[in-house]
Amino acid sequence: MPEYFIFADIIGIIAFSVSGFLIAIKNDLDILGILIASALTALGGGIIRDAILSSAPFAFTSIYPALTLITTVLTAYLFKIYNKASIERKWIFVVSDTIGLVAFSITGALLAISAEYNFFGIVILSFITAVGGGVSRDIMINKVPTVLISDFYGSIAVIVALLLAFVELSDMLNEFTIISIALFSVSLRLVAYKKEWHLPKLS
Repeated sequence: MPEYFIFADIIGIIAFSVSGFLIAIKNDLDILGILIASALTALGGGIIRDAILSSAPFAFTSIYPALTLITTVLTAYLFKIYNKASIERKWIFVVSDTIGLVAFSITGALLAISAEYNFFGIVILSFITAVGGGVSRDIMINKVPTVLISDFYGSIAVIVALLLAFVELSDMLNEFTIISIALFSVSLRLVAYKKEWHLPKLS
């Protein structure tokens, strides 16, 4: 399980660094604001997750902050080159944010499973890991958190957690099932975004 966790964590950090950068650009933040937004998005959820698990945050004991910085700088460079090209920036953000969401949902769920949490604990830790960074970022820029207004966003974290809990309960948790759940969840989020699916709302 450790290798799956590290791999998913790295993918999540890279993807969320990109989405954090794009949100910062959209809100016209300066260089410091861009770095903070990217760091909060990429590392915030993991820090909260590790605090709940009473362990030293990986962000403070690994190369994750450096990875966030490198990804942000590289994204800024590519953005400068392709800024005027015919690239749909919204879809770049949606895809990167979706990948980060699913990757961090997986890391949260895997750590909860490793800690022998029940179904509720697995769902909560997966959810907090996935959306914690984005919520921190949105609050910082005085924006309503995406998880509260975007359908099939937080729901994806719940779905990932439930699926991983089920395969663990069935003693089928392995590389194949983790990758399958990841691909299914990313596809579901993108299809839901494209089709504009919505959860029921109270009138």
